[in-house]
Amino acid sequence: MDYENIYIEEEGSIATITIDRPKKLNALNKQTIHELHVAFKELEEDKTVKVILITGSGEKAFVAGADISEFSDFGIAKGGELAAKGQEILFDFVENLSKPVIAAVNGFALGGGLELAMACHFRVASYNAKMGLPEVTLGLIPGYGGTQRLPQLVGKGRAFEMITTAAMISAEQALDYGLVNYVVEQEEILPLCKKLAGKISNNSSVAISQAIKAVNAGYKSELNGYAVEIDAFGKCFGTNDFKEGTTAFLEKRKADFPGS
Repeated sequence: MDYENIYIEEEGSIATITIDRPKKLNALNKQTIHELHVAFKELEEDKTVKVILITGSGEKAFVAGADISEFSDFGIAKGGELAAKGQEILFDFVENLSKPVIAAVNGFALGGGLELAMACHFRVASYNAKMGLPEVTLGLIPGYGGTQRLPQLVGKGRAFEMITTAAMISAEQALDYGLVNYVVEQEEILPLCKKLAGKISNNSSVAISQAIKAVNAGYKSELNGYAVEIDAFGKCFGTNDFKEGTTAFLEKRKADFPGS
C-alpha cells in the first residue's frame, strides 16, 4: 500500500520503519496505527527481512503519544473498542511477531509511544529521550498494554509511580530501570540498532522465532512458559537450521542458515 504517515527502508536483512508525522511529534492516529499494522505484516512475510527497527522522524520524538483529538468525544463503548482494536492490530501484534523488533527511541516516547516501544522486543534510547505514561492527567489510564508491560519491565512499584504521577523519566533513568538496553547519542542510535540487528541476522531466524514465542509465554497467565519452551525446543530439531547449525559447529565453520 502507499503509506502517508510512515516509510520503510530496507538494508540487507534489516528493515527500518520510520513514523513520519513530525508536525504532530509522530503521534499515533488511526491511520498511522493501520499503516504500521500493514507494514509489520508485510515485513513479517518478507523472507529477506530478519530484523525490524522502528523509530520516529526528526530529533524530537519517537512517538509523543496518541492523537487525542480523535477520541476526546468517545463514550465507554467506543473507548473500549479503541483499546481493544489498537492492541489487536498493533501492540500485541508487534509483541508476538516472529521477527525481533527493536525500538530506536530517539526522543519523546509518551503514552501510546512508550506502549509501542514496550511492545517491541527491546529498546535503545538516545540521551534526549523522555519516557512516560501521562494518561491519568487526561482522566484515562494507559490503554494499549501499558499497565501490563511496564510492570513486567521495571517492576510493580516503579510502574505504579510512573503511571500515577504521570512523570516523565530520562533515558538514564530508563536504563537504570531496565526499560531500555542502551543509551547513546542521537546520531549513534540507528547505527547501534543496525549493529545489534546484524548480530541477530547471523543467527537462526527459525530458532529466534521459537525463542520469542517461549519468552512471551512466560508472561501470559494462561500459558505454561516451561511447557511452551519444551515444545519449541523440540520443534527446532526438525528444522534445516538445526542441521546446518550443528553441522557447521562440528566442521568448525560459520553456519549459513537457510531459515527453514
